[in-house]
Amino acid sequence: MKFHPILSEQTLPARFNNPFDYEPDTLCRAAVKLLQANLPIAPTEGKMYGVLIVERDGQIGYLQAYSGQIADEGEDFVPAVFDYLQPDGYFKTHEAEITLLNQQIAQLKASTAYRQAQEDLKAIRQKAEKAIDEARKVMQGAKFLRDKRRKEAFISEAERNEMTRQSQFLKAELQRKKKAYAEQITAAQTVVNSHQEQITAWKRERKMKSDRLQRWLFAQFSLLNARGERKNLLDIFRDYYLRNSPARTKAANITSTNTAERAAKESLAASLLPPSGAGECCEPKLLQYAFLHGYKPISMAMFWWGASPKTEIRQHENYYPACNGKCKPILEWMLEGIDVDDKECDRTDYETELALSERLKILYEDDYLAVVVKPSGLLSVPGKGCQPSVYSILKERWKGKSDAFMVHRLDMATSGLLVVACSSEVHKALQAQFIGRTVKKKYVALLPLSVLEKQVPAEGRIDLPLSPDPDDRPRQRVDRTNGKPATTEYRFIGKTVYGKDGQEAVKIALYPLTGRTHQLRVHCAHPDGLGTPIIGDNLYGQRAERLWLHAEHLEFTHPITQRRMSFDTPL
Repeated sequence: MKFHPILSEQTLPARFNNPFDYEPDTLCRAAVKLLQANLPIAPTEGKMYGVLIVERDGQIGYLQAYSGQIADEGEDFVPAVFDYLQPDGYFKTHEAEITLLNQQIAQLKASTAYRQAQEDLKAIRQKAEKAIDEARKVMQGAKFLRDKRRKEAFISEAERNEMTRQSQFLKAELQRKKKAYAEQITAAQTVVNSHQEQITAWKRERKMKSDRLQRWLFAQFSLLNARGERKNLLDIFRDYYLRNSPARTKAANITSTNTAERAAKESLAASLLPPSGAGECCEPKLLQYAFLHGYKPISMAMFWWGASPKTEIRQHENYYPACNGKCKPILEWMLEGIDVDDKECDRTDYETELALSERLKILYEDDYLAVVVKPSGLLSVPGKGCQPSVYSILKERWKGKSDAFMVHRLDMATSGLLVVACSSEVHKALQAQFIGRTVKKKYVALLPLSVLEKQVPAEGRIDLPLSPDPDDRPRQRVDRTNGKPATTEYRFIGKTVYGKDGQEAVKIALYPLTGRTHQLRVHCAHPDGLGTPIIGDNLYGQRAERLWLHAEHLEFTHPITQRRMSFDTPL
């Protein structure tokens, strides 16, 4: 029931597709179409589904899965890598212990005794503050009268002694009040502390049980790779992090008895753990089942089905690559022994690197700055490899004359205007204009005609705070709790045509008032924004010949001449 035969005369791909950068092949699309025909048309909650094209004994078919773990996954879907939801199993039993601790903490915090103790402490502190403040005022008033009396006339020895006695009495009275209230506060604080100590003890026990249970769970996820070797999640993520993070490798080798260094190593141990939910995505479930049952993986694809979540950008029926945070370490391990199409290293999407370098157009250049038009596909700053970038091209151009200082950036896939400084002083002056929002920027983007069906106002303002998605960088997510403010104004321009085939699209002007990473892309794609990804946005929508986003207008003040400069370049 897990293997679904599929008829096809298509030639099988020579290499397994890269799960992090792919376009679904014909077989995957056919399998997805068959799977979608059996899914609920309007599910109340969206979910990621996946298919894996496999071959065994000359027969081609597909396996299907969905992300997450539910007690009954259905006979048509591959099972979880490890089923930890058995009612009387180890996980559920120990999870119940943690739940009980949560309930005990909540009950104590809500108890009459705990709230009364806090209120009593607060009342005594307020009363003490008021009484001591009044005593100080009495002392100050008495001192004022004494000083005045001394200035007005002769003071006898008896009067002087009486003034001294009164002053000493008031000081002693203040000290007595301070001591009395301090004793009352201490007594009230002791009652509060007794409750807080119990809460702290329960929280400590909860963390210990939770950490122990999480480690146990990760150890149960024993994953195969194509060579038939096994590793659990703890080993997979530890090895991946240490292999790819010099800082973590250095910390892992600490042998010093220094307290700070030992604390750093303990912190590292926690940072080497897998993120919550690792091993429960479609991709590892599909590959695990294939390896266990002797199927040869051919290609795979994942798609979202249902309503969009409130934070991540997920569009109904759209295909999405595997996430980096949870899946990259796992899939790197599981795909060892398989010839994978490594597009991330061999990319030749639209033009050669040389052609991209030659297409960098310089609109303006003097001894202080340059304004350039970056083509889509060219990096703004150097990446991990040796690909050219605006920075590297200008640095070579100005070699022996000045350096290049990037004032702002455009995504690799975005084209348009950039200003680059020739010195750190000019760089700082230009950045100050960006921070002060005196720089004017206008982008244009192309959206599918489907945006017209959403009845979006012809112009408006989008305010959606953003933060990086910790499990899937470089993607950003809408984060109304911890995100940084992000504001975009927009205006629909009208219909246009694009691409080699002259397809119709809607052209829109975008005015970013803040400069967050992927701000325009997320604000267009998110349901609370325009609800429609920019054409060609492979991160938040679907791949096309390019990302149709372009920085069309740039206006700023020249830091040296103080002349207002304005540049335009059409998409």
